[in-house]
Amino acid sequence: MAPGPLRIGIAGLGTVGAGTVRVLRANAGLIETRAGRAVVVTAVSARDRDRSRGIDVSGLRWHADPLRLASDPEVDVVVELIGGAEGTARALVEAALAQRRPVVTANKALIAIHGAELAAMAERAGVALAFEAAVAGGIPVIKALREGLAADRLQRVGGILNGTCNYILTQMRETGRDFAAVLAEAQALGYAEADPSTDVDGIDAAHKLAILAALAFGRPVEFGSVHVEGIRRIGAADIAFATELGYRIKLLGIARRSEQGVETRVHPCLVPAAAPIAQVEGVFNAVVAEGEFVGRLMLEGRGAGAGPTATAVVGDLIDIARGSLVPAWGASSGALSQLFSVPMSECRGGYYLRLTVRDQPGVIAEITAVLRDCGVSLKSMLQHGQADPAPDDASQGAVPIVLVTHETREASMQEAVGRIAALAVVLDRPTMIRIEPG
Repeated sequence: MAPGPLRIGIAGLGTVGAGTVRVLRANAGLIETRAGRAVVVTAVSARDRDRSRGIDVSGLRWHADPLRLASDPEVDVVVELIGGAEGTARALVEAALAQRRPVVTANKALIAIHGAELAAMAERAGVALAFEAAVAGGIPVIKALREGLAADRLQRVGGILNGTCNYILTQMRETGRDFAAVLAEAQALGYAEADPSTDVDGIDAAHKLAILAALAFGRPVEFGSVHVEGIRRIGAADIAFATELGYRIKLLGIARRSEQGVETRVHPCLVPAAAPIAQVEGVFNAVVAEGEFVGRLMLEGRGAGAGPTATAVVGDLIDIARGSLVPAWGASSGALSQLFSVPMSECRGGYYLRLTVRDQPGVIAEITAVLRDCGVSLKSMLQHGQADPAPDDASQGAVPIVLVTHETREASMQEAVGRIAALAVVLDRPTMIRIEPG
C-alpha cells in the first residue's frame, strides 16, 4: 500500500512561505513521483490572516499561534519560515523537535547560532532537522558538502554569500557611483532592506559561512568565531584602483583549514579579475569548495528570492517524505571534531591600502619606514597626480596613494595601519582591503 501524504505545517507566509506553497501546488505531480508520496500543506500560521499573498489559504488549518503547529495532529512536518535566531522561531523549532516532528527551516541565523543544540535535539528525537534553504537560496550547497563530498577532506569553503552586497559592488564598478547612491537604488529595487545592516555589515554572510564551515570541517557550528566586516567603507575610488590593478572587489566568506585549525572570516576582498569568482555579478551567489581529491568546485546561482529558496525548502521535504534521515552536520553530535578556531590576527595574505596624504617630499619614506618596522613588505604602489588642496593648508594638496603588500600576518598589517594612520602626513582614515587569490 502506498504511504499517505506527508502533511506540512508552514509558519510564516512571507516571500518564501508563499513561494513554498506555490511550488508544492504547481509541481504536485512531479513532487509526488520523486517523493513516493504526496506532499501537501495542511496548516499555516502568519501574523495577518486577511493579507493577500497571491495564494489560496481558505482550505488550510490556520493557527494564530505558530507554536500550535508543533502539536497539530494534522501536521507531520513543521516548516519554520519566520526568521530570527530567538523568539518564536526558536521556540517553534524546539517545540516541534520535542514532539518528534521533523523540521525544515530557511533560518540561517537560528542554525548558525543554535544549530549545535538543535541538531542534538533532532538526534535524540530521531527526526530530521533540514536547512538547505538557509544558505545560498536555490544552490544545493548543503547537500553537496554534507553528502556529495562526504568522502573527501575539504580544505576550504566559502565564496559570495550575500546577493545584496554583490549587487552593490557590481553596480559601483559598472557605474562609478559610490556606496550610498547604489545602496539607495538597491533598496528601491527591493534588493536591500529598509535597514540593510544585516546584509551590508556582513552579518548575513557570516551566518551562512558558519554553517558551511561546520559542514565542511565536521565540527560544531561556531558563529562567534567568525571575523565579520562589511562593505560600507568601500568607496568608488577603491573600485577604480582595484580595476587599475587588475582586481575586482567582492565580499567573500572564507573558511580554511590549516595545521593551526580553522579560520572563518567575512570581509571585502580584492580578487583577480580573471578568477571565476570575480565573474559572479549582480544578485548571484557562488560557493567554492576545495578538497584533497575532488579539487576545486564552484556552484553559482540565485541566493535569495521566492522561487530559488522555496525550491530548496521543498527539496528537504522530498527527502523527509522518502524517509531519508541524515545527521544535520553530516555526523552525530558526539562524532564532530573540536578543531581550533584560528584568530583573525594569525591569518596571512596580501593587502591593499589606500591613503590620502599630503603632497610633500618625504611622505612615502615615512610610510614605508612604518611598513618596514612592522615587518610588512611592499609589493607595488600607485600614486596619481595632485588632487584638491587640504582644507587645513591650501599650500599642500591631498593626493591618494595605494600600496599593495606581499603576504604578511594580519597582526603585523593592523599594527602598520594603526601607526600609519597616526602620521601627520596622513589626512584621512586608511582603507585596508585583503587580497585573495580567487
